[in-house]
Amino acid sequence: MDANSRARYDVVIVGGGHNGLVAAAYLARAGHRVLVLERLARVGGAAVSDFAFAGVDARLSRYSYLVSLLPHKVVRELGLRLELRRRRISSYTPTALDGKPTGLLVDAADPGRTRESFRALTGSEREWEAWQRFYGTTGQVARRVFPSLTEPLPTRAELRRRVADDAAWEALFERPLGEAVERDFADDLVRGVVLTDALIGTFTHAHDLSLLQNRCFLYHVIGNGTGDWDVPVGGMGAVTGALAEAALAAGAEIRTDCEVTAIATDGVGPAEVSYRHRDGEVLVAGRRVLVNAAPATLARLMGEDPGPAPEGAQLKVNMVLRRLPRLRDTAADPREAFAGTFHIAEGYRQLEAAYAEAAAGVLPSAPPSEIYCHTLTDPSILGPEAVRQGFQTLTLFGLHMPARLFTDPAAKERALAASLAQLDLVLAEPVADCLAADADGRPCVEAKTPLDLEREVGLPGGHIFHQDLSFPFATGPLDGAAARWGVATAYPNVLLCGAGAVRGGGVSGIPGHNAAQAVLEELPR
Repeated sequence: MDANSRARYDVVIVGGGHNGLVAAAYLARAGHRVLVLERLARVGGAAVSDFAFAGVDARLSRYSYLVSLLPHKVVRELGLRLELRRRRISSYTPTALDGKPTGLLVDAADPGRTRESFRALTGSEREWEAWQRFYGTTGQVARRVFPSLTEPLPTRAELRRRVADDAAWEALFERPLGEAVERDFADDLVRGVVLTDALIGTFTHAHDLSLLQNRCFLYHVIGNGTGDWDVPVGGMGAVTGALAEAALAAGAEIRTDCEVTAIATDGVGPAEVSYRHRDGEVLVAGRRVLVNAAPATLARLMGEDPGPAPEGAQLKVNMVLRRLPRLRDTAADPREAFAGTFHIAEGYRQLEAAYAEAAAGVLPSAPPSEIYCHTLTDPSILGPEAVRQGFQTLTLFGLHMPARLFTDPAAKERALAASLAQLDLVLAEPVADCLAADADGRPCVEAKTPLDLEREVGLPGGHIFHQDLSFPFATGPLDGAAARWGVATAYPNVLLCGAGAVRGGGVSGIPGHNAAQAVLEELPR
């Protein structure tokens, strides 16, 4: 097929994950001819829902599961038919005080109740007051920084002026986060609860001089100016469904079962995209190509050396239960404790010990994790009979589980057993006794390691952010629209639109929005 007979598009998008769909919707609405190519049989990437267990009517958010960073601006502009539901309980952290089971409850709707929980645990008002000051500061930073994520990329100096708080800038952008945590809080458990947001899917520690922990923390506390993590009604599949509907309604073309095998460009004329379909190899051309895949994947598609592989660091566990387990802390209601983020083995010293073990190549002896129950906030992912029987779902996200620990095929089962054993320590009954059974009588529990994510979703190294997160400011020249929007590659007509872009990471749609804006600057309606 010669260059003149190839199908030509204004924009070809490689990867039909949520960011690719956001970009497609914006560009098609602007009148561009847009083609989305997805390797799998469905769009969504990691933002999908599945019936994970045979004969069990529960559509689980199998990979990603909560939403914070998706801007209300994007939802509004694309007219997305999507409901995100707020969780009243922010978190519950079980512990023991003088040998008696208790816990720290953070009730977002009742500050007085939260204050009393801090006082009962720590014996004074000090930690509660420190909590108020600390999250008052992060809330102010969130309100000032988050709007910039869907604007042209600021310089470091411009973002600092926008934050307008030298102490906050120093704590969050200049010095290891552990310094602020240890300065502001005295209680080990409270310190740990704060630090967990710096470790989600990120293999690092409190005093990492690279500030990787600070970058991770920032993205986990600034979503929509509040840092709230909301439940997508209908599961993550509903998010993808709304985005695909918007892209198709705008006129974008979406092709699934199309694995892109190469991208070629001279940086001037249309770029060529080769993909494999059931009918054979196909070649299309685009004035711009947006890559909704990891930078390492882009390098491979360009025939370049991708360099060291990124490394994911999490264990995702999906469960369906016949009922919620009872807690050792009899004063806590499981329906409240599991509705928010339920912290397990996440004291400050526990987190540091788990990191040290994993860094040495050893599975953490007390794996830290956090759990939440989707169905307490949104039972719509369950079928009517499952609801009638009182079924619930649990999602466990394990920290400090780098891909290197799973080269032994048996490691996944050991990691799962160790994580559930830590959960059992704070339960009045084993969680295994509460699990539902599938059609074959097997317990409804599955684990996904970084290697599973690489194989099933195409994330190199199973890194959920495609690569290590970056601060949301420019670190180089801002020449050209792609650089100004934080989506540039080495090729002027090939742009990143996935989590590996500056200001990527999480289910946000921000890189998709920003890549679309860069294209629209250069290729107007």
